[in-house]
Amino acid sequence: MIRTLLLAAIVIATPALAARRDTPDAQLAKLLAGRVAGTPVNCITLSGSQSSQVIPGKAIVYRTGARLYVNTPRSGADSLGNDDILVTRTIGSQLCSIDTVNLIDRGSRFQRGFVILGPFVPWDRPKRVK
Repeated sequence: MIRTLLLAAIVIATPALAARRDTPDAQLAKLLAGRVAGTPVNCITLSGSQSSQVIPGKAIVYRTGARLYVNTPRSGADSLGNDDILVTRTIGSQLCSIDTVNLIDRGSRFQRGFVILGPFVPWDRPKRVK
């Protein structure tokens, strides 16, 4: 009886665990589903940015209203992790492709690396034709 319950719990938990193990490319594809890429830009305005999301080992996605900006760092992308705190020091109100982002470990609060940003690719939902 206990084995049956344990087996049932494993079967139920397996899809949830598999969903967490999506590759970085699959995570990014899910996030961008239904969107179209625009022309890359070198800077975005931080005051308009509502949130950021790390795609581990791949990219940082900045949300500005309904638009997503995907930044694949020029260097250090393999250091990106889900538990990173992103610390950015900018001059002015823009985050640009030459800026660096320090990666702080959420648990220890120590810096564990940094990334050098690349261009920001805007992703929008296509406009509906009336």
